[in-house]
Amino acid sequence: MSKADIIVGIQWGDEGKGKIVDKLCEHYDFVCRSAGGHNAGHTIWVDGTRYALHLMPSGILHQSCINIIGNGVVVSPEILMAEMAQFENLKGRLYISDRAHLNLRHHSLIDIAKERLKGKNAIGTTGKGIGPCYADKINRIGHRMGELREPEKLCASLMKHYADNRIFFDFLEVAIPSEDELLSDLKRFGEILSPFITDTTRMLWQALDADKRVLLEGAQGSMLDIDHGTYPFVTSSSTVAAGALTGLGLNPKEVGSIIGTLKAYTTRVGNGAFPSEDTSEKGEKIAQIGKEIGVSTGRKRRCGWFDAVAARYTARLNGLDYLALMKLDVLDGFESVKICRAYTYEGREIDYMPSNLEGVRPVYEEFEGWDRVFGIRDFDLLPQNAKKYIARLEELVGVKVGVISTSAERDDTIIL
Repeated sequence: MSKADIIVGIQWGDEGKGKIVDKLCEHYDFVCRSAGGHNAGHTIWVDGTRYALHLMPSGILHQSCINIIGNGVVVSPEILMAEMAQFENLKGRLYISDRAHLNLRHHSLIDIAKERLKGKNAIGTTGKGIGPCYADKINRIGHRMGELREPEKLCASLMKHYADNRIFFDFLEVAIPSEDELLSDLKRFGEILSPFITDTTRMLWQALDADKRVLLEGAQGSMLDIDHGTYPFVTSSSTVAAGALTGLGLNPKEVGSIIGTLKAYTTRVGNGAFPSEDTSEKGEKIAQIGKEIGVSTGRKRRCGWFDAVAARYTARLNGLDYLALMKLDVLDGFESVKICRAYTYEGREIDYMPSNLEGVRPVYEEFEGWDRVFGIRDFDLLPQNAKKYIARLEELVGVKVGVISTSAERDDTIIL
């Protein structure tokens, strides 16, 4: 029996997981999404063409890969169908778990309304309905993809939910659809998506039993994990390696290698603690060179220096075997670069992640910059200062770098 490898982001998301999955999946038979929804945004560049994926696994660009959307994902049928329309011949290459929950229009309207009411205390969600959909799931009032096979029954259940919660919807000023409108949508969703809906857990068990190679693709980043991230400024699902198993129905004995993806610097979208954020001209320069705009939200990402304390914490959480270091080329041309090696917290220096980052300040090490790593595909050709930076990063995080990305293009990648 084979084992499933896992790729996880170990910062606050947007670490470049899509490119790494795309680069590696030529060696895999199955590529699987395990959590999150269309709040994820994976950007892949192939021969100058940009692909932005939100729900589709990144293996969809490889004809030989079977792609699975697992039970832990919350699925917007409208968004998924729009993404599917970009590709041909998906039959036999894409499967959706019948246990994955439906993320419908009212979920996003609730999300937006609640953020509006919070005002300056808003979390900074994507407004995609992810939190409200997961809330329905946990409250055991959600609906699953398999129910699209019986649209009339599903419609009746949803209309009852709307009626039972009329006061709630009215308070938030959330418009609910008419029965005819809802039924029409559900029939359309079912007609298009039903051929792709199946028991994906059983499919993966059979694949592993048959020695197929399976890659699990994480969404968001470990510092956004609902349990272990910077709560409450987190996402609504488990984004660590353990969550990938529950999101697909696998057990810990079925795990092979775990790869942690991270940038050579740090970014964050939305509100919440960010100890190594740089609001000076250097931080703005990183944002401009790195084109740090959220794929899902269109919002500008906050930028700062590499946070080794956070990375060491998430490396242990995930049990990483090696790191995939992304966007090293963004730091080209800087006179000096910095790594946050520790924090000052309550008047003392610490090298661990406290549960509350309020009041934490970074302790930096500074390094001489380098001229250019852009497009380099051989480790030996990297500038010495870039090699020193990578070596210190490895030492502080406690995990070796196994992959280095030197541009957004698929093939500008060093495999060690």
